[in-house]
Amino acid sequence: MTLFLRAIGVISGTSMDAIDVALIETDGAAVRLTGIARSYPYAPELRNELIDFLKAPERAELDPLTLLESNVTDAHVAAVELLVSDFNLDRSGISLVGMHGQTVYHRPERRFTRQLLDGARAARQLGIDVVARFRDADIAAGGQGAPLAPLYHRALCEGLDGPVIVLNLGGVANVTYISDSATIAFDTGPASALLDDFVRRRTGAPFDEGGKLASIGRIDEAFLTQMLGNPFFARRPPKSLDRNDFHAMAEVVDGLSDADGAATLSAFTVAATCACLRHLPERPKRWLVTGGGRHNRTFMEGFRRNLGVAVEPVETVGWNGDALEAELFGFLAVRSVKGMPLSLPSTTGVPSATTGGVLFSA
Repeated sequence: MTLFLRAIGVISGTSMDAIDVALIETDGAAVRLTGIARSYPYAPELRNELIDFLKAPERAELDPLTLLESNVTDAHVAAVELLVSDFNLDRSGISLVGMHGQTVYHRPERRFTRQLLDGARAARQLGIDVVARFRDADIAAGGQGAPLAPLYHRALCEGLDGPVIVLNLGGVANVTYISDSATIAFDTGPASALLDDFVRRRTGAPFDEGGKLASIGRIDEAFLTQMLGNPFFARRPPKSLDRNDFHAMAEVVDGLSDADGAATLSAFTVAATCACLRHLPERPKRWLVTGGGRHNRTFMEGFRRNLGVAVEPVETVGWNGDALEAELFGFLAVRSVKGMPLSLPSTTGVPSATTGGVLFSA
C-alpha cells in the first residue's frame, strides 16, 4: 500500500505580493487535494525592499543577502504558522514543508539561480522538516532550473482528454504540454510582470485589475512586432526567463498613454504565449489557465480569440488556481525525500531525469 504524506507547500511568486501556502496529501505520484490553502500578503516594508532589490538584482551573485533572506524566511514561516492556526491543523500529522522561497535572480546560462529562503532557519522555527533549494541540482546539472511544475501538472491531468496545456500566468508565463506520450514545458515570455510594473509606475495601482485599463486602449502594432522579433521566441525549448528579461526593451511603451501602454503590453503577453505553438508536436485541445493572470479578462479574451479552442481557468476542472503553485512545492518536497525526479530533459533541458531539493531537519 502506497503511503500518502501530508505536506505543506509554500511560495511567493515573481509579483512579490504575497506568500501562498497550501496543504496536500501525496505519495509523490498521485495527489489528494485538501482544499486547505491561503495567501498571506507580505508586510509592505518587506515587499518594497524586495522590489527595490530588483533594480539591481545582479548583485545577488556576490552578496549573500543574509538579512533580506532572514526576513523573507521569517515571513514564510509566519505564513505557515497562520495556515496551521487558521485551519486548526494537527502539526504532528504534517510530514514536510516544501519552501521554494522568493526568486530574486535567475540566470541559468551562468549556472546561477537565487531564491531567498534559509531552510535550516525555517525548519528550526517550525519544528517540521523543510525541503528547500529545489532548483539548484537542475541548474548544476545543466538544466534551466525552471519550470518545475510539469510533473505536478501531469499528475493533476490524469484522466483528462489530451493533449492539454496548463498555462501559468504569473510574472512570467510558462506552459506544460501534456499528451499520452510527452510532457513538454518551458517559459513562453512575460505574463503580468511588464504590465504590473507599467501600471504601478504610471497609476500607482499594483496591477491592471481585470484588464480594465488595457480594454480601453489601442495596441501599438509597431511595438508589438518589434518585441515579437526577440530571438527568445524562436529558440527551441527548454528555455526559461528571469522576471526582468524584457523590461529594458519594454520601456518603449513609456511614450504611450496609460491605456495604450497597458493594451500593448497585454497584447504582447498574449502573442508571446500563443507563439509557443510552433514548438509543440500537436495543437492542444484545451488550455487550462492558472496564476493571477487568469483573472485578467483582456488576457483571457485575447487567448480565446487567437487560439480558437477552449481556454478556461483551472477551476473548470476542480483545481484552485490560487493554490496550485504552493501545492506544487508540497508535492515536490515528497518527491525529493523519496529520490524521485523533479525535472526531465523535456521540461528543463537537464541531461537526464533529475531529483533535487535539500532536506533540512527540524
